[in-house]
Amino acid sequence: MPLKLVPPRAGKSPNWTIRGSYCGIPVDRSTKTHREAAARRELAKLEKAIECGEYPPKRPEPDAPTFLSAAVKYMRSGGERENVGRLIAHFGEKPLTEIGQPEIDAAALELYPNAAPATRNRKVYTPISAILHTAGIDIRLKRPAGAKGRIVTQFLRPEDAAAIISAAEQEDPAFATLLALLVYSGCRIGEVMRMKIEDLNLDHRWAYIGKTKNGDPRTVLLRASLVGPLQDVVGGRTEGPLWPFRAGGGLKDRLVRAKLRACGVAGPKRQKGKSRRIPHHRLSWAGFHAFRHTWATWMRRYGKTDVHGLVATGNWRDPRSAARYQHVAAHKEWALVEELPDVMWKIRGKAKRE
Repeated sequence: MPLKLVPPRAGKSPNWTIRGSYCGIPVDRSTKTHREAAARRELAKLEKAIECGEYPPKRPEPDAPTFLSAAVKYMRSGGERENVGRLIAHFGEKPLTEIGQPEIDAAALELYPNAAPATRNRKVYTPISAILHTAGIDIRLKRPAGAKGRIVTQFLRPEDAAAIISAAEQEDPAFATLLALLVYSGCRIGEVMRMKIEDLNLDHRWAYIGKTKNGDPRTVLLRASLVGPLQDVVGGRTEGPLWPFRAGGGLKDRLVRAKLRACGVAGPKRQKGKSRRIPHHRLSWAGFHAFRHTWATWMRRYGKTDVHGLVATGNWRDPRSAARYQHVAAHKEWALVEELPDVMWKIRGKAKRE
């Protein structure tokens, strides 16, 4: 018999039901709506799906790869594990053939409803793309708008960086050394805080960064002036965490105090049970990540390296990310402005006569 709509039944189901057969396909399913107009639309959609061969959905092969099996394969091959756990909990044994752009978009919104697009990209789109590629599925995902985050290229002038580090030295020499390492290595604050004494070779002036944001370990060549301060931080220890303070253990507060002192602004006193209001100062914008931008900018401006040179250091994988510092090297090309035709001679002549 053809498909028909069965109205809601008191005490049985509050929704309309579709029953019957169409093109030889038997159907007995709820429309999941109590409105007749919406139920009729569901009936029309179902008939179209049957005609297109999309209903009933094909059952996956018993050995068909699932998200769980693909994720396990990805991690066993050395893939980054940090964000995979929540994705496994979301997709579970869902067949890979049923995971596409709509499902990934929905997962990003469900798992991180209040996160920025760049965070969703990093925690959902990037690991899923890697997992699918490991499973042999070539997919080009459309990333959310703003996936690369806000492009920030603000950097510290040498005199400001020196003032902040000098101010930090007055309170905690180890913290001043941390800031100097940031500005001379381009490392992220998390990478530096994870460093262990075993990762340093001060005799040969290098440090090993094992866990990075892009998953690529790298070696950093230490500036000669950093060796002495780092040796003071290490002291007589031979292993364990490098820094004598914890990540998140008031690090931002230390930086704020150093910036205020560098700007000659008095910091607010702590009052029990009350939050402090940090007074505005001209370096308010400079967080830990500003030291990374400062390193890249100085490498371009003073070190004369190019975009490919920045990528070669391992601090960036994508030349497009490193290219944001292209503007700081414009002074070399702008020097050619002196070669342009002179149109100021009349003005200069007039000025001389006056």
